[in-house]
Amino acid sequence: MARVWQATRTAVRSAGLGLGVFVCVLLGGATAAAVAAEGPQPNAPAPVFEGATADGHMVALDQFRGQPVVLEWTNHLCPYVQKHYGAGNMQALQRRLTDAGAVWLSVISSAPGKQGHVSAETARALTDARDAAPTHVLLDPDGRIGRAYGATATPHMFLIDAEGILRYMGAIDDQPSADPATVETAENYLAAAWDAVAAGAAPETQVTRAYGCSVKY
Repeated sequence: MARVWQATRTAVRSAGLGLGVFVCVLLGGATAAAVAAEGPQPNAPAPVFEGATADGHMVALDQFRGQPVVLEWTNHLCPYVQKHYGAGNMQALQRRLTDAGAVWLSVISSAPGKQGHVSAETARALTDARDAAPTHVLLDPDGRIGRAYGATATPHMFLIDAEGILRYMGAIDDQPSADPATVETAENYLAAAWDAVAAGAAPETQVTRAYGCSVKY
């Protein structure tokens, strides 16, 4: 039992949860370690996928082997997404990382009839209107890609290295607020993970708890 207790406390901390929920996680029917084992894992191969883009093309993760890949779950009606786009933070990060060689995939997993679901035409218009700069916008209305990655929030960020290994998963930063003013003082987890991987090192923080609106599967 002591081993389970210690493993769970470690998993809770690495997921970015406060220790105040430690006991709840342990007694919730499955340990955090067991739950985590069911989804994608840092330092393990990222789940492969194929999906349609807003431009009408099919893309697959495997085709980007040799390039780092960023996955960003998004919902244009979510206040937390609006915070990052309204402040220009997401666009700046998209341009910085794609200029450095990354492939940036913005993923829309909202189901038909749910908040954030858009047509391909609307997705393209949103990209233009926000001056966004993803490599592709992926339409995932059946939620296959989102569920494969365990995406729970918008935004939810994932960094995959050039060898297809998942190096970071979680929140974009440490400010779980919809206030754009918090962007300036935030520690950007994704940017820090990118800098570490680019330098040939392991990110200091590899897993955090994503904040934002729930993905509308």
